[in-house]
Amino acid sequence: MRVPNVFLIITAAVLAALGLVSAPAQADTPVAGGVYQLKVTKSGMCLDVVGGSQDNGAQLQQWGCSGSAWQQFGVVSAGSGIYTIRNVNSGRCLDVPNGATTSGLRLQQWGCGDGTKANQHWRFVASGSGTYQVVSVASGLCMSDEGASTTAGAAVIQETCSANTNKQWLFGGPGGGDRTWPNTADGFAATSGSGQSTTTGGAAGPTVTVTTYADLVRYATATTPYVIRVDGAITVSPYGTEIRVASNKTIVGVGTRGHIVNGGFFLAAGVSNVIIRNLTIRDTRMADDDPGDDAYDYDGIQMDTAHHIWIDHNAIMRMNDGLIDSRKDTSYLTVSWNVLAENNKAFGIGWTENVTSRMTIHHNWIRDNNSRNPSTDNVAYAHLYNNYLQNVTGYGNYSRGATKMVIENSYYQNVKDPYYRDDAAQLRQSGSVCAGCSGQQETGGSAFTPGSFYSYTLDPAANVPSLLRTYAGPQANIGT
Repeated sequence: MRVPNVFLIITAAVLAALGLVSAPAQADTPVAGGVYQLKVTKSGMCLDVVGGSQDNGAQLQQWGCSGSAWQQFGVVSAGSGIYTIRNVNSGRCLDVPNGATTSGLRLQQWGCGDGTKANQHWRFVASGSGTYQVVSVASGLCMSDEGASTTAGAAVIQETCSANTNKQWLFGGPGGGDRTWPNTADGFAATSGSGQSTTTGGAAGPTVTVTTYADLVRYATATTPYVIRVDGAITVSPYGTEIRVASNKTIVGVGTRGHIVNGGFFLAAGVSNVIIRNLTIRDTRMADDDPGDDAYDYDGIQMDTAHHIWIDHNAIMRMNDGLIDSRKDTSYLTVSWNVLAENNKAFGIGWTENVTSRMTIHHNWIRDNNSRNPSTDNVAYAHLYNNYLQNVTGYGNYSRGATKMVIENSYYQNVKDPYYRDDAAQLRQSGSVCAGCSGQQETGGSAFTPGSFYSYTLDPAANVPSLLRTYAGPQANIGT
């Protein structure tokens, strides 16, 4: 099943064209042209679009502050102290459904049009210490954390204005959560093999910052090491091109600003020691290729017998073929803390008769996909832990061929066939949670012991949805 290709993410370049600029990281007075995270005093959580949706009618909630694009809102003047509030991820405006004056009504996002819709007009009224009430011009009611909840996922509604802390919003810069991230790989990407001791990317070379497609290609294909910082949205041409990445490269987005639009990356046989990190890679769908997505091989990241690869903290969405394809004998691969979303085929692994590959797949939010989440064929050691699979219509984790797969402490929500295996494959599962799932949950065989290859720490499965909603995908404090 396909998610319709109707809206693209508003990029940093578009924000600049609209006159929007990132606000400083500390609290500030909201001004036209600023981009902010809105944090409610009561819970300390941020205004968030449910599921990072780009659709009309997507509802608003509070969630742990992450700096993700769906938690960033641009303030646009509508004149006379009135503003619209536009979500950076969707380009849609904070909206009172039908301009209703009902207290307790949940707020949503909707297309902004020409900016004159009264139900999308807001005033900011100082209340509390450095915080503001967000008051609807249409209803006279205030944006509120429903029931003064301190729980992630609580609805954001409109209700009668008061000085209560669930109606006091701090306008801060789009900084991420308070967690810091190591710059070193973990899992199988950090282990020795194929003549490589670990994965360091371009650390041995100079650091360059790119804002154009030509410069990105020049440095990515170079024969010498580089750390390549992507600062802004880069559109790939021709459409669907996969940029060939040479060995010894780090390609990292600067904060949440690094986007690769209408294309992806390709790592050919023999390429090694590559880090692809903190990027949004998106939008190569072809409407004439639905529903199978077979005619145009436009992947987010494709690897053909590459080794020592770390794919970390990316958001890869709406590609015509796979979001990630790990093909042939690609090995020593770690895929961590990514959002893999809104696709027919998410993450395919295999296309080989050899059984040599080693890979670690952990802390990924895999949502709103059909198949290959992932499909893992003929992998010697596949370690999957602390992943969050949500709204999967085809199948979840599939152990195929001669694969030995270990799944630990993952969370499956509304997933068909959460995990299962072929007769010849092995699959060992422990500690995972299935909520609203259907179909197969099949294990068999002893597989292997991941701890004999590297050390790692498991998060409780019950914490995984909140953890990944907060920290998966590009982070404001990586690449800066």
